[in-house]
Amino acid sequence: MRQSNTWEIVDQYITECLIPYDSVLEEVLLANKQAGLPPIDVAPNQGKLLNIWVQMKQAKRVLEIGTLGGYSTIWMARALPADGHLVTLELEPRHAEVAQANFVHAGVDHRIELRVGNALDQLAKLEQENTEPFDLIFIDADKPNNPHYLKWALQFSRPGTVIIGDNVVRAGEVVDVHSTDPRIHGVRAFYDMLAAEPSIDATAIQTVGSKGYDGFAIGIVRG
Repeated sequence: MRQSNTWEIVDQYITECLIPYDSVLEEVLLANKQAGLPPIDVAPNQGKLLNIWVQMKQAKRVLEIGTLGGYSTIWMARALPADGHLVTLELEPRHAEVAQANFVHAGVDHRIELRVGNALDQLAKLEQENTEPFDLIFIDADKPNNPHYLKWALQFSRPGTVIIGDNVVRAGEVVDVHSTDPRIHGVRAFYDMLAAEPSIDATAIQTVGSKGYDGFAIGIVRG
């Protein structure tokens, strides 16, 4: 059996054991597929991990950079308290249209503010609006801009804010110093910033599963 097949089988086992079947989330994934969105949503066990992180942090305000069809957004929004608020940023209007319909279908649209357009522009607008700091920030957008997203994430943080970055291993390519892939350069610069920034304490973990070989970075802003 190929190693990747084993990863998928184990992911399926974990999901069947620990994550009850959820028709709404399955319908969200189907809607994304039917709309032609790229199949790059987090896996169910990763979505549940995001949900648990929101619960552990007891977050009331969440920022997500990169919505796609809103699958990960819904996982996090479900963990928010009644007065919680999640701001999510999506570049593509078609993706945002699908995501908004998914939010309504999942019954969490009242907790989610979906902003459409270039994420860096949207982040600048949030600054102009004097937005309050967030409790948890999930970065899962175009990797070349990861250093810029981290800079903004730190700006919208306070002591105790949790910052999570997805896709930070890239099938091991992150260690290739000679890579010409701008996504790899973006992720490596993201690591460099985490290492050099004294205001955040961070680590990263490698992950394998139905989404292949990748990883999460997670950090907490120091007091």
